[in-house]
Parts: sequence; structure tokens; C-alpha cells
Amino acid sequence: MVSKRRLSKSEDREDTTKAREKQLSKKTKKSQSPDKVEDNDSVFVRLLKISGIFLKTGESQNQLAVDQIVFQKKLFQTLRKHPSYPKIIEEFVNGLESYIEDQDNFRNCLLSCERLQEEDASLGTSYSKSLIKLLLGIDILQPAIIKTLFEKLPEFFFENVNSDGISMPRLIISQLKWLDEIVDSKDLTTRIMQLISIAPVDLQHDIITSLPEILGDSQHAEVGEELSDLLVEKTLLTVPILDVLSSLRLGPELLCKVRQLVMSKLSSVRLDDLPVIIKFILHSITATNALEVISELRDKLDVQHCILPSLFLAPQIKLKSKGPASFLSQESSGQNCVVLLFDVIKSAVRYEKTISEAWIKAIENIASVSAHKTFDLAMLIIIYSTNTQTKKHIERVLRNKIRLGCIREDLLQSTFYIHYLVLKDACPSILSLAQSLFHSQDQSVISFGSLLYKYTFKFFDTYYQQEVVAALVTHICSGRDAEVDTALDGLLELIAVNPSAMRLNAVFVKGILDYLDSMSPEQIRKLFYILSTLAFGKHQEASSHIQDDMHLVIRKQLSSTIFKYKLIGIIGAVTMVGIMAADRSESSELTQGRADLSSEQCTQVTSLLQLVHSCSEQSPQASALYYDEFANLIQGGKLAPKALEWVGQTIFDDFQDAFVVDFCAVPEGDFPFPVKALYGLEEYSDGDGIVINLLPLLFSQDLAKDGAQKTSQESGQKFVSPMCLAPYFRLLRLCVERQHNGNLEEIDGLLDCPVFLTDLEPGVRLESLSAEERSFMCSLLFLTLNWFREVVSAFCQQTSPEMKGKVLTRLKHIVELQEVLEKYLAVTPNYVPPLANFDLETLDVTPCGAPAVSAQLRKKGKKGGKKQQKVDDSKISCDTLPKEDNSEFDPAPSDKSQLDKESSGMEGKMSVSLQNYHTFFRELDIEVFSILHCGLVTKSILDTELHTEATEVVQLGPPELLFLLEDLSQKLENMLVPVAKRVPFFKNKGSRKTGFSRLHQRPAREIAHRVVQLLTPMCNHLENIHNYFQCLATENCSVADAPALKVREYHIMSSCYQRLLQIFHGLFAWSGFSELENHSLLYWALEILANRLKQGERDQSLEELLSQSFSYVQNFHQSIPGFQCALYLIRLLMVLAEKSRTPSQNREKIASLAKQFLCRAWPPGEREKSSVFNDQLHALLCIYLEHVDSTLKAIEEIAGVGVPELINSPKDASSSTFPTLTRHTFVIFFRVMMAELEKTVKGIEAGTAADSQQIHEEKLVYWNMAVRDFSILINLVKYGRLFVEAFLKQCMPLLDFSFKKHREDVLSLLEAFQLNTRLLHHVCGHSKIHQDTGLTSHVPLLKKSLELLVCRVKAMLVLNNCREAFWLGNLKNRDLQGEEILSQTSQESPADESEAEESSQVSQSRAAEGGDEDEGDEASDGEKAQESNESDDSSD
Repeated sequence: MVSKRRLSKSEDREDTTKAREKQLSKKTKKSQSPDKVEDNDSVFVRLLKISGIFLKTGESQNQLAVDQIVFQKKLFQTLRKHPSYPKIIEEFVNGLESYIEDQDNFRNCLLSCERLQEEDASLGTSYSKSLIKLLLGIDILQPAIIKTLFEKLPEFFFENVNSDGISMPRLIISQLKWLDEIVDSKDLTTRIMQLISIAPVDLQHDIITSLPEILGDSQHAEVGEELSDLLVEKTLLTVPILDVLSSLRLGPELLCKVRQLVMSKLSSVRLDDLPVIIKFILHSITATNALEVISELRDKLDVQHCILPSLFLAPQIKLKSKGPASFLSQESSGQNCVVLLFDVIKSAVRYEKTISEAWIKAIENIASVSAHKTFDLAMLIIIYSTNTQTKKHIERVLRNKIRLGCIREDLLQSTFYIHYLVLKDACPSILSLAQSLFHSQDQSVISFGSLLYKYTFKFFDTYYQQEVVAALVTHICSGRDAEVDTALDGLLELIAVNPSAMRLNAVFVKGILDYLDSMSPEQIRKLFYILSTLAFGKHQEASSHIQDDMHLVIRKQLSSTIFKYKLIGIIGAVTMVGIMAADRSESSELTQGRADLSSEQCTQVTSLLQLVHSCSEQSPQASALYYDEFANLIQGGKLAPKALEWVGQTIFDDFQDAFVVDFCAVPEGDFPFPVKALYGLEEYSDGDGIVINLLPLLFSQDLAKDGAQKTSQESGQKFVSPMCLAPYFRLLRLCVERQHNGNLEEIDGLLDCPVFLTDLEPGVRLESLSAEERSFMCSLLFLTLNWFREVVSAFCQQTSPEMKGKVLTRLKHIVELQEVLEKYLAVTPNYVPPLANFDLETLDVTPCGAPAVSAQLRKKGKKGGKKQQKVDDSKISCDTLPKEDNSEFDPAPSDKSQLDKESSGMEGKMSVSLQNYHTFFRELDIEVFSILHCGLVTKSILDTELHTEATEVVQLGPPELLFLLEDLSQKLENMLVPVAKRVPFFKNKGSRKTGFSRLHQRPAREIAHRVVQLLTPMCNHLENIHNYFQCLATENCSVADAPALKVREYHIMSSCYQRLLQIFHGLFAWSGFSELENHSLLYWALEILANRLKQGERDQSLEELLSQSFSYVQNFHQSIPGFQCALYLIRLLMVLAEKSRTPSQNREKIASLAKQFLCRAWPPGEREKSSVFNDQLHALLCIYLEHVDSTLKAIEEIAGVGVPELINSPKDASSSTFPTLTRHTFVIFFRVMMAELEKTVKGIEAGTAADSQQIHEEKLVYWNMAVRDFSILINLVKYGRLFVEAFLKQCMPLLDFSFKKHREDVLSLLEAFQLNTRLLHHVCGHSKIHQDTGLTSHVPLLKKSLELLVCRVKAMLVLNNCREAFWLGNLKNRDLQGEEILSQTSQESPADESEAEESSQVSQSRAAEGGDEDEGDEASDGEKAQESNESDDSSD
């Protein structure tokens, strides 16, 4: 018997309170009739009277005259002392049974007794138990009373609740709760379980839930077993059974059994039952099985589909119009169950550290992107909000998942839609998490933090909307570029999500105006767009304070003389004009039928534009910036027709006055060069044409710089800078284009008109020019090129053949002038070109090539060169784009200058790459690349009467194609980011976007769409180039023997090939293709490639398209002209393979192709000694070894075949099997093979003794192969140590249980490895002799690993009962040639053994004994003075 502790006396009357109160309300104690006392003379009634209880009839309560304890004691003693004991007990119980035959009497016995006197009640407890409860407290009566109750209970199974609200079955069950002592708990348990099996469902529920309050602890296990069986039989009782099992003390085996049973039915249970089921599962978790249970639970608990299948889409529609309130109004019972479910989980993760950690780990272990659920993300947020100790862990998991693309915006959006009510309570933690993610170094993580802000703003109330805006403003004011950019984009999205709510928080955004100094031009543009949208929205009167502040800031900045502040004013004013002018339009398209500006609005717009014009006309840079910003505004289609008309008229007149002169007009002035009208595309016989007045304007500007500006101003002439020519023309072109729906006939004369220049081809006079004249010519060339580039951008989309032909001609002019410019720049050191892009924070911009030129001059002995270099470096502003790795495409300046140093030092020999000057060229529009569609264009040559005089065929030549492809590849590299790049810790403003400002004003998806449109013509060009090299291969033409013209053509075609592959790789490696909205674009791109193989097939799956695209690209491998092209082809194939669901299928093809490229003899000129080539070889070799089936066999082939061939070859020769393996590239091969070897052996699992013998043998074969490879590649100390460590961790456990069965194999493996470790000792000795700090830094860790190996082998022998086979000798210090280090000779004892003796003794004598294990390797460092000397050395 086990006694039960009473938890609360009030619980005894839990089920009788209502009935008692109802009786007391009908009659008070004083009004009760005292004459209804039971006068039966039975033993039962008489003994009760003697003990102190008077039975009443009817609805009256039984009266208790004494205290309850006194009554039980009296009755117990009366029964025990009765002469007929124990027969009296049977008579007493029979009397009870007779008495309770009457239902009213039975009910009275079940209800609490009434105290006879009030004073008695005040002395004892205020609550009295029922008569049955009192009798159950007497040991000698309890078994019989229990039997009577259980016999009586079935009579009330199907009886309805009485009028007084009493349920007799529940009242009977309540008598058994919280008994002080149970005499026969086993019998009671049996009776209860029998009763459960026959009772109705409702009563079963009540009985089961009462079990913990009835049974003793000793019966918990038995009841648990029976309940688990009942759980299988009756599904309706799942909830009460699990609820009870959670409260019982059960063994882990039973809990595991029940948990597995419940888990198997989890997907089919009712939603109402889910909280109780989850509570039981979490309750049954232990530290050992937590991860396993949680992983299974999250797999089977699909909350998204079992919660709101019908209400999932409704909130998405209604939230946009009504906000979260409409969502709350649709709460259902299902949603309430979800809240209860998450409350259960919250409680578990808050108080159980094991559960929270296991849940995080389970989510962290999800590998597949599609396996991530909304429930997972909701759980991470809930654990983040409830358990502060796990915050860092959750942040780390989220960052990793975001980087891998596992958690995307669609998953986050679904999480907020489905779990809105749950996440509402965690809103402060969501904001904290978003703030933490914003501080990351990865752009993708920062963007995800912005999404958290966005959906918090969208779903939650006004308070949290304000918190979101305040947090984003804080990020903007942080000064960290990545945070500022993403936070500004976040504010733009919030305006799109809920403009009215953002307008309420506009005062926070307005505060950012105080931080404009630290913002880049693009950030300033975004900020003013946000403020203008809030200020000039539908309710302008409510935002008048923002309008006033913006006007004040803009006027203040425009009046500044500092370019940085004037830039802020210009950008802000133009951005504000765009919003003001587009205020009444419903769409961004400019149509004639839309509501135009009112006269008042038009006046405001024009006055603001006039203010900007007047404040910027004195500064060429400010004017050019104004023209560019205004042109971008018009290109976006955001200007009203009335404003556009005013702008167009003003610009057209001003451009003609400033830059255009008549063809017959003779320039006046003392020019340094003869002025000629060059590069005209039409013949002007009568002199009525026009000319761009470029050279005179440039000369006037130089005079102004020399102090002659006053003269021009006094003469009344308006000074115009040629720097504004290209920006002004772009603005003019876009105005005309918008006004005439893309037709540029009104200004088509500017396409073919000549330019006032001079003879540009330098010839022999180049060296005779002064430095000023050379700089003048360079500036003239830059301005001319920028003019032509802008002209090509303007007319590239014109459809007439005449126009197309002229555009192609202009493109040829650009290529020709670039070659001329390179010649001038080579002899004009430290030259800084005129600006072409003006949205910079400073005008102090230096081309990237300037420091290299200074270095070249320093080599020529110029004094003060070091100081000059320092100054030049300091001039390189952070706004210039750092030099890209274009040396792989263009002749490297370093290489050319190396050749030029051999000459007599003539400046004309110096090499210059225009890639270093790309910041000083006008940016080409993305539409320019439509020229790639051009084939042969027939251009008509007209006579004076506009009759066709002749026709000329124009086509896109290789130089022009290369020019376009280089620009396109730079744009893709800058815009389509393959993976989220890490944000640099130090600020580097504008470095990536300088020279690409127009490009970055367009979304990446639009750029990708444009490039996909160009895939067909690029495939045509790629196939044509492929055919070109195929023809060369069939003719067996050698480039070295070909004439110079052919060599140039070969190199241009090779560069085009490489650029095309680079563009293809940049497109398909774009990370945006992983987003759902871009899947159709990827499908389209792959379809274009697939159709190049098979025409006409439609509705193919993505896998089929990927397979065909892979085959199409792979077919180009035979014509690859250079090693760099080969690498890009491999990378392109890898990108296509990675997009497949089964990327392993193409691994063998990629490895085979990589090996072919490694085994191909490439043409000379690949610059084997350059760092670029070494990096590319390193990359290709890594790709080969990572994709090949057996890395160990591939390493053995290279090391065992290629290296000996190289050793036996002449000095400048290479391996015959691997021609890329030369004496210059041997280090690259060696380093990669050693790294891959170490990585491979780490991947070989150690295995267990339970593994099959076949597995043991296979692993021994792998390790034998690895040790053979290691013996060839051992000379690298760093990787040698890593291999030894891998051997200790991965191989030694395998040898432990393989020694007895495979003794000979283990011995041979250790003998081979022993020789390798001895050589490592020799390398350590070599580092001491030569005092090589690069080697000695690795020696201590290597020595430690070798010593561990000694101990580990000894432990293996002890484990296999062969301890006597181990012996330790002293290892002599030797150098790499095997000669003994003399410093150790004096300390040597005659007993020391040589290495050869030691090795032979171990391998022969010990092996013969059968226990053998050589551990000569272990003769690590001797135990004598030589060891101390080495340790002193290695501590260096």
C-alpha cells in the first residue's frame, strides 16, 4: 500500500460544489427540518450514529456531529472492538448497500456532510467530506466500499444529468480521488481498467483523466501499459490518454513505445487534439534522443496544410486593403488550436534547454532547399524570442541558411501569412533579429533582415510600424554602405506596401536630411525619391512641412561652391521634379491622354529647374551632372508632357548655340593644331552641313584654365565646356525620343555630322610634341570617343538600314580612335583625362594606370620617384573602380613594360590598357548591344539630289564585336552577382558602381532579361568563331608563323571567344535564377541553347533543357584556342550542372574535359610565369581533382607519370602526358595535389569493428594508395603535418581492428609511412641548418603530430596483445641528402642505431613474431640531446 499526499482539501469537493450550493440556496441551515433523520435500526445506521453521523432523508445533507478525524477513529474502533468482528464489517457494508438502494440516499452519501454546530465548524476545517469519502478513509472498510461503488456505477452509465446538475458517475469517481491511503491498489487498478473498457466514451474520458488523482505511484507502470494498448484500440481517447500518460511516472521504454505510436498517427489526427499530442511528445524527450525525436516531429508535423487550408489565400487578398484587422476577424477554431499548439511548444523550449537546442540542430541539419517549411522559420523566431541563450546560435543558423538560399522571401512571406497570430507576440524579437542580420558582412543576409522589417511593417499594428521605420532610419544613419543601401531600399518597399502608414511616419525619414554628407550619390537619389513621394503624394497638405524642409535643403546645397554639396542639391532637385511632375499620373507611362500638370504645378517645376540651371552653369561638372540626372529622369518616363515640352524647346536651342556650327564656318583662333572637319559620314558639297565644334571649345577651356577667362567674359561670350557635350546630347536625344515615340529623325544630322578635330594619327611627330600638346591631344581623343559613344547609344535602336549602317561605322571609328589614344597615353605619363561620369563624391579622380606609369618612370632613374608614387597613390579616390582582373584578356601592362625595359627607354614603347581608364568613358546603354543582331547591312550612298549613287555593305567586324563583348561582360560582372558578396568592413564608396551608374538604376532582372534576348545572336557569333578555329586546326596553321595581320585577327577572335564564354557564365551563374519569379527567364535561356541542337521541340522539362544545353556548350571544347577560354568553358558547364537536380551525372564529363585541357599543349603566349595563368591553372586542376571519380588515382597518375617525365625532360620542356606541367607550374601542381590528398583522406571514414571484412579491405587499399601518393608529395611540411593528423584520426582506428586479419597489409602500410615520416624529420633538420623561417614555423606542430603517431601505434599494438613488438630507437638528425647533421655527432652514443638498421629489425624480426608492428616511424625524435636541440630550433 502506498499513501497518497493530499494536494488540496478543496479538490475533494470539486465535483460536489455546484450541488451543495444549489441546496444551500433553497434553504439555510436554520430552516432545515430536523425531523427527517433516518430512524432505521440497522447495524449501519446505528454505528454511524454512535460515531457521530446522522443520516437524513430526501434532499437534506447528512449531518456530522463531530470532527471528521474523530468520526473515522470512533467508527474504526467500534468495528474492531465489536464482538462479531470481522463479520460486523460485512453486516455494515450490507447495510450500506441496502441504504443506498434509494437514489436520493445514495446521492446524499456522495455529497459532503453538514456540520451540526457552527462552533464546531470554526474549530476544525470548514469543509466536510462525503460519507462515502469518510468510509473510504477507514482501512478495514475501503476494499468493500470500493467494490460496492464499482458495482453501483454501471447503473448510471446512460442516465442523464439530474435537474440539480449532478452527474452520478462523475460523483462516484470523485470519491476515489486523493485518498490518504489505498489498501489494495492492484485490485483498484484492475477494477478501474475493467470499468473503462465497458463505460461510454464520455465517462471513459472522465475516468482516464482522473487516474493520476486515484492511483498510487506503484501502479503507474501497469496503467501505462494498459493505456498504451487502449490507445491503439480507441482513437477517440487519444487526448485523455496522452494527457494522463504525461502525468504518470513511466519508464523510458514505455514512453518511447507510445511516442512512436503517436508519431505514426500524427499526420491523421484532428487539429483540436494536436496541442495535447505535441505536449506528450515533448514531455517524453530525453537528452539522448532529443535530436532524433524533434527531427521526426518536424518532418511529420505539416502545420501549413493541416491548419488553414481554406484561409491561406484569403488574408493575402484582404490584407492589402483592410490590413491585419480583417485577418483577425476571420479567426477560427483552427487558428486557436494553432495558437495553443505554439503555446505548448513555447513552454517546452523556454524551460527545456535540451528541446530548444535539439530543435535548432534539427533545422540546421536540413540539407534540401525544398525541405524547409514555414513551421521551421516560425520555430526559429519563437525560440529566438523565448530563449535568450540560443540567440547567437539561431543567428548563425539563419545566416548559413540564407547564404545557401534555403530560406527565401517566398518562405518568409508564407510564414507571416500562416503564423501571423503566433508571430505577433514575438514582434520585438523579430525586430531584434532583423537588426542583428543587418550587421552581417553578407549582402544576402542584410537583404533578409530588410525583408523581416518589411513583413513586420505589413502585418502588425501602428506601434510596430513606427518601430520598423525608426530602425531603418537608424541603419541609414549608421554610415555603413551596405546597411544604408538596403535600408533605403526597404523604405521604398514600405512605401509600396502601405503608403498611408508611411506618411504617418514621414517625420522620422525627414531626419535623415541631417546625414547627407556621408551618403553616396545613389543613396542621396533614393532618399530624395522617398521624401518626395511622401511630400507630394495624394495628401500634400498633410506633408507641407516635409516640402518646406526639402526646398530649404536643396536651395542651400545648390548655392554651395563645394561640388559635393552642389551634387546633393542637383540630385535632390531633379528627383523632386520627377515626383512633382508625375503626381497626377496613375501609371509611369507617358501618354497623351493622361491628366497633365496644372499651371501652378508646371510653374513650380519650371522654376525649380531654372534654379538648378542657373546655379550649375558656372561649373562644367555641375552642369554635366544636371544634364545626366535630368536625362535619367526622362528615360524613366516620369515627366509630364507639359514639362517635357518646355524642357525640349530649351535644350534644343541651347545645344545648337553651344556645340553646333555651320560646316562652312572657319574656326577663329590661334590653335596649336590645324582644325579639320573629320569623321563625317556625308559629303557636304555646298557647305550647308553642320559640325560639332569640339577642338575650338577644348582650346578655349584650356585658355580659361590659364587665366584668360576674364577676356572671354568681358567680350560677352558665354563659356561652354566641351565636357558637357555628351551629357547635353543625351538629354536632348531622350527629350526628342520621348516626344516622338522613339523617332530621332529630328536630330539624325548629329549621327553623320563631322567633328572639328585635327590629324589624330601621330606618326613620327608624336615624340616631338610637348607634354602640354600631348595632354591636349589625349583630352581631344577622350572627348571625341565619348561623343561617338553617346551617338551610338542614341541611334542604336533605329530600324532603317541607313541608320544601322552609320551606327556600325561610328562603332568602327570608336575602335580606331581607341588604338590611337593608347599610343598617346603611352607617352603621356600622369595624365588625368576629363571626367565623363559626374555622380562622384569628389572630382579628384586618377586613372588606375597612373601608379604603374610612375613606377615605370622611377625605374628610369627619376629622382624623388618614391615620394611622387606616394602622392599618386593618395590621389586615387575611393570613387574610382579598382582595376579588374582584365589582364587575362588584354596584354598585361606589366608584361609589356618588362619587354620595353630592354629597349633604350623610349616612352613610345610603354604599354597602356584602356581598361584602366574606363571611368573616363561615357557609359553605353544596355540597348546598344542590340547591334549584336546585325549581320550584313547595305547602306546607300546618295548623290546631291538624294538619289542612290552606290551601295556599301557594312558588317560588324571582329574588333567591333570584341569592343561590345568587353563592355557587356563588364556590365554583367558588375550587375549580375553570382553569389552574395561579402561586404567589406572598410568603406569603399562607389568602387563597384562608378562608371555604371545608369546600369545600377535598373533592376538586375531587367539586365538579365536583356542578355537572354541577346543569346541567339551571341550563339551565332560563338558558332562562327568556333568554325573559324576549326578551319585553322584543319589547315594546321601555326600562329607564330603567320603574318602579323593574321596573328592580330587570331588574338581578336580568341578574345571574342573568351568574352562570349565569360558572358554566358556570368548570365547562368546569376544568383537571381534561384528565385521563383525568375524561373521562367531561366527556362527561356536554356530553351534557346537547347534549340541550337534540336529545333522545334517544345514543352520540355527543365532537366531535359539543362542536359541539352550542357551538350551544346560541351561541343565547343575542340575549338578552344587558349587556356583561359578552357577554364571559362569548364566553369560554364559546372554552372549548368549545378542547376540540375542530379548534378553528379555530369561530374565525369567535367572531369574528363578538365583532364583533356590539362593534357593539351597550348599555344605559346599564355604567360606561364604570370600570376593570372597560375591562378587559372590552380583553379582548373582543383576542378579536375574534385570531379574525378578517384582523386587518389588521379593524383597518383600525375605524380607517378607526369612528374618523372618532367624530371627527365630538358630545362624548358614539359611533361609529355601533361604539357601544362612545367618547371614553372610544378609548384602549382604540387600544392593542389597535396591539398586534395589531405582533403580526400579526411573524407575516408574511420569505420568500426562491426563493418564487414570487405569494407576493411577497401579502406586499407585506399590508405595504401594515399600513402604512396604521400611518399611522392612529402616535401611540403605544412601539408605533411595535415596528412599525418588525418592518418592519426582516420586510419589508425581502421588499423586497430584490421591488424589481426590483415597483418601483412597493415605492416606494409606502416613501413611505407615510416619512410615518409623520416623524410619529414629530415626536412625539419634542413630548416634548422638553413634557418628557413618559412619552414621552422611549421616544425613544432609537425613534431607534435609525429610524437602522437608513436604513441598511437604503441596503443594499437597493446590493443592487439602485441606490446612486445614495439620498440623505440633514436633517430639521427639528417639533412635532405640523408647526411648526418654534424652538430649532433658529438652527442651520439655508440648504442644508437641507424635508421636502416631500425627499419629492418622492426619489419623483419618483429613481423616474424606475429605481433609485429614496426614503429620505426615512431623513432620519432630521439630521447637524447639531439631531441632537445631540435625542439629549441622548432620553437623559433
